[in-house]
Amino acid sequence: MIANPGAWTVSLCWRWLPFLPLMLFLPWPALAWNAAGHRLVASIAWEQLDRQTRIEVSNLLREHPDYARWLKRAGNGDADRVAFIEASTWPDDIRQDQRFYSAGVDEPTPTLPGFPDMERRRNWHYVNRPLDDTHQNHARNHAHSDPVSGLLDQQLVALAKILGSPGSPVSERSYALPWLIHLSGDAHQPLHTSIRLDAEGKWDRLGNGISVINPFNPRKNSTTLHAFWDDLPGSPWLRGERLDAVSQALSARYSCPPPSTSAQWIDESWRLARNSAYPPGEDNVPTISTEFFDKVKEIANRRIAQAGCRLADLLRELLSRK
Repeated sequence: MIANPGAWTVSLCWRWLPFLPLMLFLPWPALAWNAAGHRLVASIAWEQLDRQTRIEVSNLLREHPDYARWLKRAGNGDADRVAFIEASTWPDDIRQDQRFYSAGVDEPTPTLPGFPDMERRRNWHYVNRPLDDTHQNHARNHAHSDPVSGLLDQQLVALAKILGSPGSPVSERSYALPWLIHLSGDAHQPLHTSIRLDAEGKWDRLGNGISVINPFNPRKNSTTLHAFWDDLPGSPWLRGERLDAVSQALSARYSCPPPSTSAQWIDESWRLARNSAYPPGEDNVPTISTEFFDKVKEIANRRIAQAGCRLADLLRELLSRK
């Protein structure tokens, strides 16, 4: 790694291509997994899709009410590919979209044409499994404070069923597709599948309740553990040739895993969270070490590549039934 991580900054361009495999393991400026990470997953998946599946996917995305918004970002590029990649962040984008509402927080907004509903569905992005099995019964016995929540596991199955059913309304299938692209990425982020409980049963809110010092990111030196993990894949503006270069390097470095189910993806993430997601030591506000950073950066890169391959497998399976 680099001697002075805080001073590292670089703008990728084609002259850096020979060094990309190394650069993948250097710290990027601030990002969220829900932006560059999801675009990388989608980019890798697109390259794995056969022509017929790309056609099916593109036809469905054209029916989505926000397709024109995604298309504006295509420029002179492949419109179908860009729409697929941009759709990957849509379930996060609507968190700030005033057309939508958060149940239990906002008043419901009018349902617009083409949308089944306008709820933001924040609890679709995660499922919380306690890392310590001894706390499972504690949580069940204290239902009033039970932090185990989230519908990620259920929605991956439900959305796949809708997408793979040609008889379902096109509006429902075109709505399900961006969600399925996005949640496939979420299922590979360890802190989207786990919680850590203390002896009293209090939970760490997906790592959002834990502050860390991250010397590898000068723009976000003090952050939460969850945000630290979210920031691992790359910068939020990662698009175009830079996105292509990084996704190609990831695909070259990591081979596609054997076929598996979404339940297995989540179980893998849970095990990674239990064994590798938390900095060692007892400090209340731990400082991220070079050793820990190297380890989790490798995990994040591998999970992004796996998610892209598995998303492609899932879409081929669902859409080949037509």
